[in-house]
Amino acid sequence: MLEGIKMRLRIGFSFGVAKKRRAITHCVAMPFRWVASGVVASARWVGALPGRAWRKVVAGFRATLRSPASAYRSVKAGRDWLLAKIEYLNAESKRWATLFTIARSPYKLLIGMGFTPSMAATMLIGTTAVTGGAVINETVFAERSFTRGDSGIYNAPSDIPAFWEEKYNTLRLDLGATSVGLVEITDVSLNSYTGSALPSGQTNVIHIGGMPAVTDPAFTETFLEVGTLEADRWRCETLTITNSQVNKLIVKSMASDGMSVAAVAGTPRDRGINGGNRADDMRTQSGYYDMLKISPSTSGQNGFIDHLIVSNIYSRGGGCLIDRVKAGTMIISYGVIGGDSSLATKAFTIETSVIYKSFENDGNVEVVMGAPAIVDMTQ
Repeated sequence: MLEGIKMRLRIGFSFGVAKKRRAITHCVAMPFRWVASGVVASARWVGALPGRAWRKVVAGFRATLRSPASAYRSVKAGRDWLLAKIEYLNAESKRWATLFTIARSPYKLLIGMGFTPSMAATMLIGTTAVTGGAVINETVFAERSFTRGDSGIYNAPSDIPAFWEEKYNTLRLDLGATSVGLVEITDVSLNSYTGSALPSGQTNVIHIGGMPAVTDPAFTETFLEVGTLEADRWRCETLTITNSQVNKLIVKSMASDGMSVAAVAGTPRDRGINGGNRADDMRTQSGYYDMLKISPSTSGQNGFIDHLIVSNIYSRGGGCLIDRVKAGTMIISYGVIGGDSSLATKAFTIETSVIYKSFENDGNVEVVMGAPAIVDMTQ
């Protein structure tokens, strides 16, 4: 009897182990079976796509044949939807353009009232929006300033003009015994905007240098003495350099409507301008003027600048003149000079009264060109 009980226990135990093994095998294999069945199903669906697409095409073609009117209405609905979107975008674009025109109109109004471009820009920059309105900021009524680009007559090194009035749109810097370390004038338009004109009796839009002797009223000749003078990227109808002494003269990459270089070799000394506790540097940028003049204006008193930079100038309606300058280094570069479309008349001239110790003449070409275009500031 005992042997029978043991036999039954062994049989039951072996059956229990087999069930556990089958359960474990099933659990392990089940995810793989799911993945395999998903892959197979996906492959069948992808394989059926061409047939489905073709059936859709055929069905659409048959529907068109059965009911052309319905097909046309469907195409028309799609067309109308697309055109509605395009018309909406065009309308929005016009609204934005109108907004920018309105924002620009105060500037156009001030120009139309006779204000100079510099004055109009100063007034608008000095306004501040407050609760939907506009009030004039106190900077509009502040003193005029060389640094801010206001026109006027400045006695270097003062940043406040000695003379200014609304209709006076010349930027004039008068130099005296006090030397200036740096004078930098960049990004300026001269006599090139609508309504601009040279001051009465003037023929040059740029005059840099000293003044000639005059008998009546008596005036003793003056010179502008500079360590380095850089005339960079000028657009002028003519450029004349005369009555000057330069230790190192560099003329490079100039394009001119006729060129005449007749400078004479000599022994001008090199120079730099000192002065101890000299004047502060003077910088201005982005102005609109009818003329630019930098000169010593007191009889017999030369002017002194260690480094003079006049760069990116656009001018028309007159010549550009560098006269009576004594310089350690003079660099004339990247200018475009001309306006009569003739190489016979020399737009760029360095006269025989210019004396140099060393001269670099590199990359200069003659190009036929017309006059600079006028800029319409009301657009």
